Order: sequence, then structure tokens, then C-alpha cells
Amino acid sequence: MALLSVKDLTVKFAVRGGPVTALDGISFDVDKGERLGIVGESGAGKSITGFALMNLLSRPGYIDQGEILFDGDDVVKMSPRALRTMRGDRMAMIFQDPMVTLNPVLTIGQQMVETLLAHRKMSKREARQIALLKLREVYIPSPEARLDQYPHELSGGMRQRIVIAIALLLEPKLIIADEPTTALDVTIQADIMELLLELCQSNQVSLILITHDLGVVSQMTERTLVMYAGRIIESGRTRSIINDPQHPYTQGLINALPQQTEPGERLKQIPGTMPGLAQVPQGCAFHPRCAFADDHCRAQKPVTRHYGPVSVACFEVERLSADQSLKEEDA
Repeated sequence: MALLSVKDLTVKFAVRGGPVTALDGISFDVDKGERLGIVGESGAGKSITGFALMNLLSRPGYIDQGEILFDGDDVVKMSPRALRTMRGDRMAMIFQDPMVTLNPVLTIGQQMVETLLAHRKMSKREARQIALLKLREVYIPSPEARLDQYPHELSGGMRQRIVIAIALLLEPKLIIADEPTTALDVTIQADIMELLLELCQSNQVSLILITHDLGVVSQMTERTLVMYAGRIIESGRTRSIINDPQHPYTQGLINALPQQTEPGERLKQIPGTMPGLAQVPQGCAFHPRCAFADDHCRAQKPVTRHYGPVSVACFEVERLSADQSLKEEDA
């Protein structure tokens, strides 16, 4: 049985003029110890997915329908008390900006000790020793001194390491990392991702990595979901998606990578922009930006189908697959 099983999850936001859909019936599983990537442009629904998994959505956002089965429990139906017990203990989240995550008026030690005491019966001395051990695990220099410092006294990279240490404090089964290196220098980003990968592998922790960086996904994850306008439009093994993308949107994301362009040439970009929640077009949401779109794409929403090692929601892939089948039959 999967550690996390998401079934037909729909998230909406109540606004004037009627609710708008942020997640449109997405479904996926995460096994124990598995690393899953969720990629897409800003506005695709990646971060909303992460918040929904922990039932952290606040009004006007709400889960309209679907199931989030985590370790046998339905997160959607959990009481507030059960959610508080689960969050940070069995499922933890690493947010984009460590300065927002960490409390600026409490020392690092106070925040780590409070987290432990909220979920475990132990003395403050025992909690401080565990906090010290976790800081060593994330390679914080002089960890004893760092426990008595405030977040503003530390560098961005060190703050993010501490956030990772706090996420691992209670040995969760699943970590959701939402753009964990966005606020960091490029030179620090690789170190943080390498650390996160090492810790997840050594502790057999499942990881959901939310990012726009396909390069990071290719190095960190085993499976990938590609999202567009609140839907999963392609999913499968990361290596299969990177090496042979099927959906035109996924192809556009990969072609837009700097390494896909010769030095001195303009970067290749996908024309147009991600639609807003209230402007998602009828049919395939990607059709206004797609070079292969036809009337069928504009009128109907494509169903997700399996094609070899990946699952894709695209009429063009469906047509190409049908043509290939006919050629094989003729041969």
C-alpha cells in the first residue's frame, strides 16, 4: 500500500462571481522512501498541492472533493487536533523562505525544543540534546552556539539547513519541500539539495519536491508529475520524462532550459503565459499556447492515458500513438 494516495483532489477558492478551481481532480501515489517531483510554471498548482496535502489551506481556499490517504488516514476528514498531531510529526513541510518559517524572536534552540515537546514526552534537556544531534546531521558548524542564536544572526544557507533539521526532528515519514532553495544563492542551492537527498535516503523518508527547476528534478527524484493550470498533464519515471517528454508543454519546459540553447542564441520560451484561475480556457488548458492545438483540443478536456512508461493528457499524443499503431499493423 502506498504511503500517500491522492484521489481526485479538487481545490477551489471562493471569490466574488463564484468559486474558481485551483486543482482539478488530481490523483497520484507516493510509496515509502520514494522521491516524487512536481514541476510546472508559477500558477500551475504546485504549492497549492503541497498545502492541500497537509490540509493547510485557509479561506477562501478549500478542498472541494477527493481523498488524501496518508498512512491509512484521510487527511481531509481529520479533526483539527489530529491534524496538529500529524503535522511536523508524521508529515513535515519545508517552505520556500526560511525567514518566514523561523520565528525571529525565538532562538533556534527554543524553536527546536518547543517542536519536540509539543509531540514527545521528554525533558527540555533531552529535547536540546536531540536538537543538537539534528544540527550536526545537517552539518551546521558550532551547533552548540547556533542553538542560542536568533535566525537573523545566521546566513540564508544556514537558516535553510536549520529548517531541514526541524523538519527531520520527529523523524517524519514524508517531507514536502516547496521550492526549498528559491531564496538562496546558486552556489548554496546545490549543497542544500544534496543534503536533503542524503538525509531522505539515509532515513528512508519519502520526499515530494515542488520546483520549477527540471534540472533539480532530474537529479533528485524518481518519478515526476508535470502540472499545468491545476491538472497533472504528464507523469511517470523522471528519466523517461526528461529523456523523452510526450506532452507539448513538457517539451517546451525542457527546450527552455539554458543548456538546450547554443551560446549567444536567445533562450527558447513557451509563447504566452499560464492562465489565471478565472481565465482557464475550455478544453485543454494549454491549447492557446500549443502549436499542435486543433478544434478538438479547444472543445474537450483530454483524458489521461498511458503511453509506454508515462501517462499523458493530450490529444496530439493520442493521435500520434494511433498513427503509430496503424503503421505497425500495415507492416
